[in-house]
Amino acid sequence: MIKRVLSFSLFLVAAATLYSTFACAAGMQQDVDQAVAIIQRFKSIPEKSIPPEVLRDARGLAIMTVLKAGFIFSGRSGTGVVVARTRRGWSGPSAIGTAGAGFGLQAGAQVTEFVFVLNTPEAVRAFSRGGNLQLGADLSVAAGPVGRTLEAGITPVAAIYTYSLSQGLFGGISLEGTAISTRNEANQQYYGRYVAPDQILSGRVRAPAGARRLKKVLARY
Repeated sequence: MIKRVLSFSLFLVAAATLYSTFACAAGMQQDVDQAVAIIQRFKSIPEKSIPPEVLRDARGLAIMTVLKAGFIFSGRSGTGVVVARTRRGWSGPSAIGTAGAGFGLQAGAQVTEFVFVLNTPEAVRAFSRGGNLQLGADLSVAAGPVGRTLEAGITPVAAIYTYSLSQGLFGGISLEGTAISTRNEANQQYYGRYVAPDQILSGRVRAPAGARRLKKVLARY
């Protein structure tokens, strides 16, 4: 019985790893297109929607799709993009990702779409440095307010607001404490040359044509 449990657990962890490998192979354009779809999905669900006021005040957005899978042992992997608001509008996308393993009372598999609203310049700078950023440790994180309306002038209670939509079944913790890293190779392939995250998020690098839909959607906020 124990062997079966461990085998099933390792299978699900392997599935998470394969998901990450597939996402990388598919290229960053898939993450950019997925970011557009995620924003639109949040907008179409009133009870889960991100208030327009929150988006209008945002200094940046990180949008990711994450797979968690496991039974006792667990694996987590995901990819996405981060964008920042500049004086000339929204920046091009910079590739980000997360991966890890854990141990605990959690079972099943779940795909979750995350939107992280970056409320402060410090939050944007944290994503601009490259390397690893640990949610909840390097920057304060809180569940964001939801709904169509929000009282104007409310000061954010955290540097990052988190929003999520899930499919499947899973019992476990949120992404707080998770390390998110810059995917430099994906950026290089997407932009055709090496570009640092701070160059992208400051708007000093022209976004590829494939990012036009994402920038058009964000331009409404």
